[in-house]
Amino acid sequence: MKVALGLKAHSGWAVLVVVGTAGDELQVIDRRRIELVEEGAAWAKQPYHAAERLNPREARELVKRGTQAAYRIARREIKLAMKRLREQQHDVVACAVLVANPMPDWSTEEILAVHFRMHKAEGVLFPDALAGGADECGLNLIRIPEKLLNEHAEEKLATPLAEVMKEVMTLGKSVGAPWGKDQKNAALAAIVALRCFAT
Repeated sequence: MKVALGLKAHSGWAVLVVVGTAGDELQVIDRRRIELVEEGAAWAKQPYHAAERLNPREARELVKRGTQAAYRIARREIKLAMKRLREQQHDVVACAVLVANPMPDWSTEEILAVHFRMHKAEGVLFPDALAGGADECGLNLIRIPEKLLNEHAEEKLATPLAEVMKEVMTLGKSVGAPWGKDQKNAALAAIVALRCFAT
């Protein structure tokens, strides 16, 4: 079956929903939470907050360590997901990552100077790490601005949003809980990626 990954990130973890298609019928192939920080490194969930009271050099080093770890772990988790799917004989055709609005090219010092910027930077870090991991794994990648997901889906699928969401709700019923907003959005993103690259 042709399948696509949909990913919705949080600070230090993400929801993964894999959607596949057999003919015209969509199915959820996998749904899980993936961790994006190592066990025992809780600080890496919010590396800018962890660096807030350090001197500039130490702050830069800590943020760099946290960022590199997020990218490394995201790549590893996507590789593992692809391995599982290929072992089940699925053809992984694409990956959609829900992303935040892009951030200005601020330095670590500029980010740490304004608390709001720290939240913004951490909100961008994990989706970017997932997108980077998907790209490094050679997947067809779609970055979908999370705030524009519904509009993007309606346009790419050429279907009224109400109909698309009915399909997403049906998928949820087929797999049961948890099927909250994160899972629905990740599934919708995966459907978009699947339709864009499976035809």
